[in-house]
Amino acid sequence: MSEPASNLPTTPQLRDRARAALDRIGVSVPEGDDLHARSPITGERLFGLRATTAEQAREAIGQAAEAFRTWRVTPPPARGDLVRTLGELLRAHKSDLADLITVEAGKIRSEALGEVQEMIDICEFAVGLSRQLYGRTIASERPGHRLAETWHPLGVVGVISAFNFPAAVWSWNTAVALVCGDAVVWKPSELTPLVSLAAGHLLDRAIEQTRAPRELHRLLLAGRDVGEQLVDDPRVALISATGSTRMGREVGPRVAARFGRVLLELGGNNATVVAPSADLDLALQGIVFAAAGTAGQRCTTLRRLIVHRDIADQLVERLAGVYGRLPIGDPFADGTLVGPLISDAAADAMAAALERAQADGGKIVAGGRRLDGLGGAYVEPAIVRMPRQTAIVREETFAPILYVLTYDTFEEAVALHNDVPQGLSSSIFTRDQQEAERFLAADGSDCGIANVNIGTSGAEIGGAFGGEKETGGGRESGSDAWRAYMRRATNTVNYSSALALAQNVSFLS
Repeated sequence: MSEPASNLPTTPQLRDRARAALDRIGVSVPEGDDLHARSPITGERLFGLRATTAEQAREAIGQAAEAFRTWRVTPPPARGDLVRTLGELLRAHKSDLADLITVEAGKIRSEALGEVQEMIDICEFAVGLSRQLYGRTIASERPGHRLAETWHPLGVVGVISAFNFPAAVWSWNTAVALVCGDAVVWKPSELTPLVSLAAGHLLDRAIEQTRAPRELHRLLLAGRDVGEQLVDDPRVALISATGSTRMGREVGPRVAARFGRVLLELGGNNATVVAPSADLDLALQGIVFAAAGTAGQRCTTLRRLIVHRDIADQLVERLAGVYGRLPIGDPFADGTLVGPLISDAAADAMAAALERAQADGGKIVAGGRRLDGLGGAYVEPAIVRMPRQTAIVREETFAPILYVLTYDTFEEAVALHNDVPQGLSSSIFTRDQQEAERFLAADGSDCGIANVNIGTSGAEIGGAFGGEKETGGGRESGSDAWRAYMRRATNTVNYSSALALAQNVSFLS
């Protein structure tokens, strides 16, 4: 396994780089001692920040609710103009925002740039959507009547996002919510406040340029208490929350108690099946990116590899060889493929999971070491061969651990695949069309995302993103996910001179 370079950037260098990016975007940092912007690259503090108070949060939600009253009657194509302007600003500041993502989340340069590109892409999608918020006409059983279905803006959307995609997940929700006629209040992860300030400021600039209501988007930089305030406020019509299953268990019932809506994108424990007919070169590429990319900190990260027994030894040997050459280190440096984990706590969780796996009879065949003396939490992505799918394999550890299991029959592979509480992303590598189709069928993968001959990571914005079971069931981004951000109305129009009742009911006739 490649050792990290000794010439990692220093904290002052990272602070200067972040400050320069913020200046180019035009952000004024609210300095204080409530929150701390840190970098996982060195594990040290960059800036102290002033947090949003509970009173300020209440006021922000009220401002967004008032802005919604104007925005909901703004024609959707005009709403699309706001999102188009945001996309243009994202293009202009793509490198700056990517710098901040790498500084605060530790993503390698290509992945940070890819995250901003995803934001640009969803803006383009949403602009097109602004002219396609289609209802429908329904056949009426009554003569002289028209039955229709229309869609209207929902209200204030509360977005709670996680550190691993500190800007993209916000953009998925916000771009779509805005063209649907909603206002947005954003409570981002405390671990990535600089990214949040930058993204929020770019939207503020777009709002100013298009003369949209100034309070249409509000940013809450704060901890858990303000997040709970957003969840509990009856003025917030929808909470879209991305994070752990534990978080979802708390958010869902609280919003339901006030009859609000939730859109939950929670944990993943994603698996790839590798069949005997698979193109192993193709599989190797897909597996390594999905398992080791973003240092294993994607919700779609590949965590379980289910390989046919006849090819398991060969594939694992090849994977171990690639893992041994993965460049680990400065995420800004050309050639680095694995940056740091977000924190020491994440590295500790990885070490604890590996201990449990070995206690269950697992054998580490590659990686797994903590690389000390670097400030940040750098680890070697690990491959662990497991005798069976034990309790630790059925849990999501947010770190680069790939558990390898073997199977003999296709039915056994699908059963192993589905025998976890989570249901986000899945894939199969096979050249057998029947196996591919069976994997995608109703009795195949039980995940919200099911792929063939590609890994579990790297979803495009055109498809609805989300999963089943403990992943939460919500859908963000493409397809018809826009419906989650709107309310549906069924309309009956009587254009006859008689009042006919449905189901042939007779009353006062």
